[in-house]
Amino acid sequence: MQELEKIWMNGELVPWKEAKIHVLTHALHYGTAVFEGIRCYKTNTGPAVFRLKDHLKRLYDSAHIVRMTIPYPPEELEKGVIDIIKANGVEECYIRPIVFRGYGEMGVDPSSCGVDCVIAVWCWGAYMGEKGIKEGVRAKISSYTRTYINSGSPRAKSSANYLNSSLAKIEAKDLGYDEAILLDINGFLSEGSGENIFYVKDGVIFTPHPYSILLGITRDTVIKIARKLGMEVKETLCTRDDLYLADEAFFTGTAAEITPIAEVDGRKIGTGKRGEITHLLQEVFFRVVRGEEPDYESWLTKLR
Repeated sequence: MQELEKIWMNGELVPWKEAKIHVLTHALHYGTAVFEGIRCYKTNTGPAVFRLKDHLKRLYDSAHIVRMTIPYPPEELEKGVIDIIKANGVEECYIRPIVFRGYGEMGVDPSSCGVDCVIAVWCWGAYMGEKGIKEGVRAKISSYTRTYINSGSPRAKSSANYLNSSLAKIEAKDLGYDEAILLDINGFLSEGSGENIFYVKDGVIFTPHPYSILLGITRDTVIKIARKLGMEVKETLCTRDDLYLADEAFFTGTAAEITPIAEVDGRKIGTGKRGEITHLLQEVFFRVVRGEEPDYESWLTKLR
């Protein structure tokens, strides 16, 4: 990771190397943290953060689900995001706000531990590489099942949920694949280790029903763009066979953006290359985030 100059920590801008926490921080031991992944893009009118208010709304929703109160109003975190980008002098970056139970009492009960809030930014290109964006990636249906809705809420973007993701990702990489795809407890498609998933069949775009997934901001962006382009999008129960027989498939996420899926479990998806609909959605998406589509101007928070 390329280190920058500053990190926003509990309302203060501190030097990167001094942004530290105690080794007995509750979240480090028990996963009591929620976070967001946001991107800032370079536009013709300067840097702009994509869907900042929507990301922060999800952060506060996640905290509410896990019984944690963020000690700052959304407006202050929004200002913190802008301040830390400016302080580091970057035009494009990945933004990571994280809210966590801090140092206090040990034990599963977090109620006596305070809540800390940190915002860091760093330069991060395509999550699965530029080649992946253009040519697609190889994915594997994981042996790990996505966390059950009543055992760890998928609606909360919590650090605890991501152990499930990490195990699936490690397994996929060990088997020679780029990414994992997890099924839910009933065997239906859920999501990737850090992305939502879509596939295309006969011109219709399908994506898993919201009940077993994190409601991705990029997922929502793609659905809105596709429908505005006149495409049909269905949120439904999907099987691995549906995916195997798809004409196209792709992952979406703030880090992954829109990444085509070329192969699943050794089976080519369609032609095994980026499909036409995927390519079109990518083109429009990247115009949107770079401020080249006036209809979506409200999604951009400009730094100046």
